[in-house]
Amino acid sequence: MNLKNANILVVDDDTDVLTAVRLLLKMEAKEVVTEKNPENIRSILSKRSFDIILLDMNFKSSINTGNEGIYWLKKIKESATSASVIMITAYGDIDLAVRSLKEGASDFIIKPWHNEKLISTIKELLKGKEGNKEEGKISTEGKKFNDLIGESEVVKDIFFKVEKIAPTDANILILGENGTGKDLIAKAIHKLSLRAKKPYVKVDVGALTESLFESELFGYKKGAFTGANEERAGRFETANGGTLFLDEIGNISLHQQAKLLSVLQNRQINKLGSNEMINIDIRLICATNVSLAELANETRFRKDLIYRINTVEVMMPPLRKRNGDILKLANHFLKIYSEKYMKSQSVLDGKAIEKLNNYVFPGNVRELQYVIERAVIMADNRELSAADIIFSPIEKNEAVPATNENDQLNLEVLEKNTILKVIDKHNGNISKAAKELGLTRTSLYRRLNKYDI
Repeated sequence: MNLKNANILVVDDDTDVLTAVRLLLKMEAKEVVTEKNPENIRSILSKRSFDIILLDMNFKSSINTGNEGIYWLKKIKESATSASVIMITAYGDIDLAVRSLKEGASDFIIKPWHNEKLISTIKELLKGKEGNKEEGKISTEGKKFNDLIGESEVVKDIFFKVEKIAPTDANILILGENGTGKDLIAKAIHKLSLRAKKPYVKVDVGALTESLFESELFGYKKGAFTGANEERAGRFETANGGTLFLDEIGNISLHQQAKLLSVLQNRQINKLGSNEMINIDIRLICATNVSLAELANETRFRKDLIYRINTVEVMMPPLRKRNGDILKLANHFLKIYSEKYMKSQSVLDGKAIEKLNNYVFPGNVRELQYVIERAVIMADNRELSAADIIFSPIEKNEAVPATNENDQLNLEVLEKNTILKVIDKHNGNISKAAKELGLTRTSLYRRLNKYDI
């Protein structure tokens, strides 16, 4: 159906929103009807039909939770209308908006929206592309999501959310355990954003010492300190116009947090050794394996900084909660590493599949990736058996709770010895050792400090 022939109903108790949508669509659609009071929806629908209904998630009521929109969505569906419903939501209601898709909504848009995006969303629905559009969103081949592979419901929800928040400039906080793929989500958000053609810069801020933090992020002038033999741009300046991804944000000190907060508030940096303020224009994405509850402890993390970096949060689930994704991911990695090591396409036999599915994967997707890589390298046959699937001893130690003090000591000795062997194998190269152990460099450094290595 052509937009020129469409009848559209807009329901929102904000008169400014109603006016903006009416002005935008009155020249595009056949008719645009606006309504402030959702109580009148059923009466309106009983008298006439619409092709599209734009419905707000929040209405001014005694309890403004976003559930009002879900309630009225259900009422619209009960009316047997054939109209497609697009939910209008704010950043904070995105999880509810995703839920609305399961309740029958066709799509949702985030306020403030881009006019072109709203019009294209309506046109797609009118052309009956809901099925094709959903297939595009839930791409199991990872083309749109930087190899974030999965078909579980929790992953599909993330795909929906990412596609909605990516075109905005909202600051994103990605939460999740180590190895869940938080960096893949950050790259996908940049790739699908309006800044996609601009720089994408990643910094592991948790690994930066106090002395390196400012020079790395903000840059320095020549002569600013001993060894500063030339001027250098910091990561903020390098990312200007694009996206800055700060990984391990939960591990920075309160002093570093204060420096970062000042830059985010003022949108300006000044290099070490300079008094000149430089304007910056970046989209900020942060990630941490620290829970939001732990971050809310002000002895550890400033609440005002949390609000700055957490306009929208994305929770990456652990692999053990992604029902059905283990085998799909394993086959993905089998293809990658069979090609990389120039072997015939490896496959898993029934016992190997059973072994993978029965393991909890404390190291998450990263651990699965390295398990498959090792299996492909070491296996003599194209078909991998259960014996070829060998899990990391470090991750197994973390996954098994110690029953008494002696057990804990034995586990720590085993972990320390394993770390020493792997580091020695790679002649002290921490990056290579961390990769083989299935850890981030930061996690390995923490263990080195713990065992005084």
